[in-house]
Amino acid sequence: MARAATTSDAFNAIAEPQRREILLLLRSGERPVTDLARDLGMTQPQASKHLRVLREVGLVRVREAGKRRLYGLDARGLRPVHEWVGGFEQFWSDSFDRLDEYVRDLKQARQEEPTDGDDQ
Repeated sequence: MARAATTSDAFNAIAEPQRREILLLLRSGERPVTDLARDLGMTQPQASKHLRVLREVGLVRVREAGKRRLYGLDARGLRPVHEWVGGFEQFWSDSFDRLDEYVRDLKQARQEEPTDGDDQ
């Protein structure tokens, strides 16, 4: 069951796994709430509650199409998350560089080790 948002930011909204699933589904285009609910295995009221939270934080937009309401992804709302996660990019890059250097050093050390016949 969807919980009410305790803050009005994207981080809180995407903390809920079912909301992340909704965003994944909306990447392919606009969808009515009934389709989202069916694909996620939840009731329409449950899906509507999640969509309300996503709309309130600016991750989802809605438009009227006749008698239907279509929900679409507004990824601009993910900018704060993207910027925050991007701050770790240098950390991971540096970590992988150190790992590469360590592996190269190990390979070099193994190549320099004497074999059994070299000691005599």
